[in-house]
Amino acid sequence: MKQVVQNYKSGELAVLDVPVPGCKPGGVLVRSAYSLISTGTELMKVSEAGMSMLGKARSRPDQVAKVMQSVATNGVPATYRKVMGKLDSYTPLGYSLCGVVEQVGTGIDDVKVGDLVACAGNEHALHAELNWVPKNLYAPVPDGLAPRHAAFGTVGAIAMQGVRRGEPQLGDVALVIGLGLIGQLVVQLLTASGARVVGVDPDPARCELAERLGAAACGDPASEAVEAAVADLTSGHGVDQVYLAAGGGSNQPVELAARLCRDRGRVVDIGKCRLDLPWNAYYEKELDVRFSRSYGPGRYDPEYELEGRDYPIGYVRWTERRNLACFLDLTARGRVDVEPLVSHVADFDDAVETYQRLKDGDLKAVAVLFRYPEQTADEAEAKAPTVAVPAVNVKPAPARPARTPVRLAFVGAGNYATSMLLPHLAQRDGVELSAVVTTTALSAANAQRKFGFTEATTDLDAVLGDKSIDAVFVVTRHSSHAELTRQALLAGKAVFVEKPLALTEDELAGVLATVEESGNDRIQVGFNRRFSPLLREAKQRFGARTGPASLRYLVNAGRLQHGSWYLQQGTEGSRFAGEGGHFIDTASWLLDADPVSVYAVAASGTEDLQVVLRYPDGSTATISYVTTGAPGFPKETLDLVADGKVLRLDDFVRASLYADGGAGGKRWVSSRLPKARDKGQNAELAAFVKAVRTGGPMPVPLASLAATTAATLAVRTALTGGAPVTLARPR
Repeated sequence: MKQVVQNYKSGELAVLDVPVPGCKPGGVLVRSAYSLISTGTELMKVSEAGMSMLGKARSRPDQVAKVMQSVATNGVPATYRKVMGKLDSYTPLGYSLCGVVEQVGTGIDDVKVGDLVACAGNEHALHAELNWVPKNLYAPVPDGLAPRHAAFGTVGAIAMQGVRRGEPQLGDVALVIGLGLIGQLVVQLLTASGARVVGVDPDPARCELAERLGAAACGDPASEAVEAAVADLTSGHGVDQVYLAAGGGSNQPVELAARLCRDRGRVVDIGKCRLDLPWNAYYEKELDVRFSRSYGPGRYDPEYELEGRDYPIGYVRWTERRNLACFLDLTARGRVDVEPLVSHVADFDDAVETYQRLKDGDLKAVAVLFRYPEQTADEAEAKAPTVAVPAVNVKPAPARPARTPVRLAFVGAGNYATSMLLPHLAQRDGVELSAVVTTTALSAANAQRKFGFTEATTDLDAVLGDKSIDAVFVVTRHSSHAELTRQALLAGKAVFVEKPLALTEDELAGVLATVEESGNDRIQVGFNRRFSPLLREAKQRFGARTGPASLRYLVNAGRLQHGSWYLQQGTEGSRFAGEGGHFIDTASWLLDADPVSVYAVAASGTEDLQVVLRYPDGSTATISYVTTGAPGFPKETLDLVADGKVLRLDDFVRASLYADGGAGGKRWVSSRLPKARDKGQNAELAAFVKAVRTGGPMPVPLASLAATTAATLAVRTALTGGAPVTLARPR
């Protein structure tokens, strides 16, 4: 990867190729989208690097003191080697960026791969393509906030901590000295807090910008207009707070602060300016001088920053991470506007030239952003996660001889079984409902009474051991489907399992391993929509395709009632994992193929999903699974577009085909409205019973059932990874 570095001895700036940092526990690996140049702090460092050794010493007396201590301890030769070795090394630049989480370390559960985060820290939010950032130095970016604006997060947190140290109250008047990047943000934060602001800066353009962003008045520090504005706004008393956001070696800012501050006012030092306090002026007004330490509490504490040990909110309300998140929130809600501060956006590859232009004064700027190249399609494909579609290898056992009646057992007798399956089977000739198994005796007794089961029991083993039973229906909660299917297959039964077949890749692999072990491949999953008479007729009328198709499937799933077991995602999987296979199977059946890749995105704070499936011939299917729609809108609408034709399905009540020719381009409309929506359950059950009775093939090939289940499970992987998931099939 590439990173901007500087040699402090020679002043050389470079973009180097360096190794990608590892993703350690307790943090995330972030791919930069935008990083912000601090035109104050960073340019000061760049300028210092260009000084002579004497100039460097004069500018950093703190470091000179350390050198002298080292001389006293280690001697001149050793100290010289140590100092020169440190100076003659590359050091990083940057401390404020926004990027995309590329990898999540262990112990992190508040963000996932693909999330947008703002990052802070002069060791972790560097001008580099990739950075490892510990937990307390990043914050998720709110929905709707542009990455280039989120890149201001760190400097925003610095400004916010400074304002917090001043403790402004509604109606206060504040003076901001220095209207560079930090000063401009301080002006906006004070205005948002209800204070009136006077700004001071020798640059007229910065004064004009601050006034546009909310300052009541701004002017040159030597201007009488500033003192007049303060006198007018405070009735001659002086400002309540002064915020020193200026740099440089002049003592003018602290002297101006004393002159314009009221009695017992507060002076907050945010920037790095000279602080030779005029004793009489500060003493006579008893001014409260405060320092603002960078982003907030936690800064320079390795246990907080590196080990992720947060401070309890009851004791420390605003830590550096909370300041970062708060600034992002204010910006997302429009209370702070950073776009007017962006003077220039440079490509990351032009970093050295950009720094040089800033240093030479060719580029006048408040804020400059580096824009990083987007990942190429080839790179994304190379890093795309893969979900394996397990192989279906089986030598089928000899089929049972055809016989009538077909004896069925039900495991589970919940609402779906009793309303959508059993009414059809109870009326079907050649079917005997032999046994119903439930975990509670009463539910089994109710099913026996209503549908005429020969036996009601809670003993599953006895039912599976009954050789007279031909097929078992698994209609229980989702978490038990795979294991009950395995048990029934090993018992030699044909199995009808309601969707989903499995909730994890391991469960799916386990079911198929059982098929291979037992030689029993007699499985049907309850994907009933492909059996809908209306949809089958519509597909037939659409005809064979010659080119790729685009399919759109809107599922208006609606909200679940409080207490529904579908909400128990920890044990029963997500809603889409539970029923998404319906819609993937329908799309695949209409397109006559199994998907080769899956991509999914979720709407923040909801269960709404957009799932995009890609097929071998270039066809695509988009499934919009939404829970926030109007309940009066149809649950399922589908459009299939290809070869100049459009097939429309309206909630299994009406279908139509549009094509060239005919009245208004409409070639066919379903001849009559069905008395009720027929989503294919009856036809699916008829096909399953026939296959069991005759020993013929199952209604849907097992390979298709496995592919649909794998694609459904891949949605979760795609959401976590933020990238398309390839469905890898065995060769």
